[in-house]
Amino acid sequence: MTAPIPEVPPSDYRILVPRDWFRVDLTQQRWRGQLKTYVDKEFAGSTSAVVPRSVWVTLRNTAENGLARGALEFFLRTESPQGTAPAPATLLISWPPMPRGLAPTVEEFAEALGDRSSPECDVEVIDLPAGRTVCIRAAVTIDYHVRMPGDAGYLHLAFSMPLSGSEGPMASLFEAMAHSLRWVPGR
Repeated sequence: MTAPIPEVPPSDYRILVPRDWFRVDLTQQRWRGQLKTYVDKEFAGSTSAVVPRSVWVTLRNTAENGLARGALEFFLRTESPQGTAPAPATLLISWPPMPRGLAPTVEEFAEALGDRSSPECDVEVIDLPAGRTVCIRAAVTIDYHVRMPGDAGYLHLAFSMPLSGSEGPMASLFEAMAHSLRWVPGR
């Protein structure tokens, strides 16, 4: 009797993101310049230097904190026309480092995250096409922790929608984006 072949960790992932979202590759050293390009473009012609500077600092801090936790990509989209929004809707994709085989089960992870989340958060286990997932929904954020094949840990999709909130049309778009996640088979 032969043992089943273990799943192989994926070599990459694919996720559908709307074409008008600005992508920042956090795996490259030039990510600060990419963020600056986004802020400059969104606030071109702005009479205030304070708002663009504040947005730049917020986005830079988000990227730096994400990098400390395995961030790979940062997607940005202004929720209102002509760059008048003080903060964009964002998607930060991370793969926190975890030794293979040590990731908790989805149920254990949901329980641990539920214990650490505020009472206003809704924590649930859901099934996405990419696999079992812990979903955490708060007032202006939705986080998906997707269990990776081959016991390689969790891919984290952190969505933020500061203006529309997690119950509006942007939340429906984020849910569709999370459902589009697919794994590229490992070799």
